[in-house]
Amino acid sequence: MNGNKSMAGNNQMADKMKISEKMSHVGRKIMILSGKGGVGKSTVAANLAAALAAKNFRVGLLDIDVHGPSIPKIMGLEQSKIQGSSEGILPVQTGDNLKVISIGFFTASSDDAVIWRGPLKYNVIMQFLRDVVWGDLDYLIIDSPPGTGDEPLSIAQLLKPDGEAVIVTTPQQLAVSDVRRCIQFCSKLEIPIVGVVENMSGYVCPHCGKQTDIFKIGGGREMAEQLNVTFLGNIPIDPQIVISTDEGTFYLNSPEKFPAKKAFDAIVEKIMESKKNQQPADIDIAHSGSETRLAIPSANGKLCLHFGHCQEFAIFSVNRGAKEIISTETKTPPQHEPGVLPRWLKEQNVDIVIAGGMGQRAVSLFSQAGIEVVTGAESLELRDIVTAYLNGTLNTGTNICDH
Repeated sequence: MNGNKSMAGNNQMADKMKISEKMSHVGRKIMILSGKGGVGKSTVAANLAAALAAKNFRVGLLDIDVHGPSIPKIMGLEQSKIQGSSEGILPVQTGDNLKVISIGFFTASSDDAVIWRGPLKYNVIMQFLRDVVWGDLDYLIIDSPPGTGDEPLSIAQLLKPDGEAVIVTTPQQLAVSDVRRCIQFCSKLEIPIVGVVENMSGYVCPHCGKQTDIFKIGGGREMAEQLNVTFLGNIPIDPQIVISTDEGTFYLNSPEKFPAKKAFDAIVEKIMESKKNQQPADIDIAHSGSETRLAIPSANGKLCLHFGHCQEFAIFSVNRGAKEIISTETKTPPQHEPGVLPRWLKEQNVDIVIAGGMGQRAVSLFSQAGIEVVTGAESLELRDIVTAYLNGTLNTGTNICDH
């Protein structure tokens, strides 16, 4: 049993190391997020990726919308299928500079439904990062489903601390309210926000040039200013985008000067310029001298597998760069109820929880609080666990709990 647990832990560590190695060849990893469906997020993701590729950047476009993958249709790649090689999964190449991966390439038909729970979705996202032969990229653009559920949580955790976010909204107040929650999600997970894009922002008549604000205009800009987030620009409604998508001919490949093209070019310029101001995205937190706080449920000086009802939590302040323990303190947790421990540990400025086992719902609550969870640790002396974690040798196996 212990041998199986150790093997699982070693496999988990190997997966993380392989992802880290693969992603070290990628410049910027930008998640395209939205708090609400129907705002044109996938269209924005596809066009931003294509616009960057047109500027001779090497770009990857990763579609992690497991239940509704639309990137193959938008890009005119519905008939494409994935091929493997001795190095791993080969992405679909479109043009000289753009590589694309989507779950849609793996299904027999575009009508097939993917019915998966959280763990399966996490595994496929991990596989896309770990096994796809991305090569050297300047940008990896990631199209996520709307909201703050399994897929955005998974990709944010797997890319941490290097992920960035572009938030897409439409002007009307309902969409803006949902996007506020998306920005709060990024704040809790410490994801740097490149900026906000307001899509479907007015309609310019191609005949007379008059603009009609169908969904109002300016809601995204106003929200960005209120929350002190960069506003990247407005994208007007353009019927040609709909026509191009339905015909499977990619919008930006068209030679005509359609209204939204200028908007996408301007937004791309701001994203490129934002590199100078996005300091959090350029810092390797795991190897910096910054202080990190780890919490371990404990009993009698060892890790307690009885997570939610443990006697106390040992909280270690550590320097991950120097791999040193700075200080240790012990705190008695409040009475266990759903959602209480994530809030309490966040108040203690905890960044990481190391546990023996934890339910998926609890893991999700900790993630929403911006706390990373490591499960499957053995009941060992606390300092030994922390030292092993800092050295990258912590054995983590099956997510179990003795309660």
